[in-house]
Amino acid sequence: MNVELDSVDRRILTELQKDARLPNKDLAERVGVAPSTALERVRSLRRRGVIGAFRAEVDPATLGRPLQALLALRVRPHTSQLVDPLRAFVLGLPETIALFHVAGPQDFLVHVAVADADRLHRLLLEKFLIRPEIVHVETTLIYRTETQPVQRPAG
Repeated sequence: MNVELDSVDRRILTELQKDARLPNKDLAERVGVAPSTALERVRSLRRRGVIGAFRAEVDPATLGRPLQALLALRVRPHTSQLVDPLRAFVLGLPETIALFHVAGPQDFLVHVAVADADRLHRLLLEKFLIRPEIVHVETTLIYRTETQPVQRPAG
């Protein structure tokens, strides 16, 4: 579904992605519209599914988990009877930040955060590599994560 956004919607999204707790009055001022207009625009963006949720972004390092990695998993056989329990298992691990089901040589990418390299090693050995459906794991350490607003025009 492709949702039409005008310049006001885009400015609202930009500001809310910088600070989702921005009071409506301040949002309206930054975007250059009346507070009632800003409030209705945000409600419309939520109704149309453009804004799915407002959430706090937590830095894993402040919780004692400064080392982040992507684990690329290959599973066999790749069936729903195997994939659904694996997804539930991975999402149930406290180290998991995100799970991506992907196409290509790997089947899943798992974004994890742990205390140190020893904990990452133990996570791989004790949680992932003992599962018979996981036939291959590649680990990529993350040095830095940078994001940008998603409503920017593509290409």
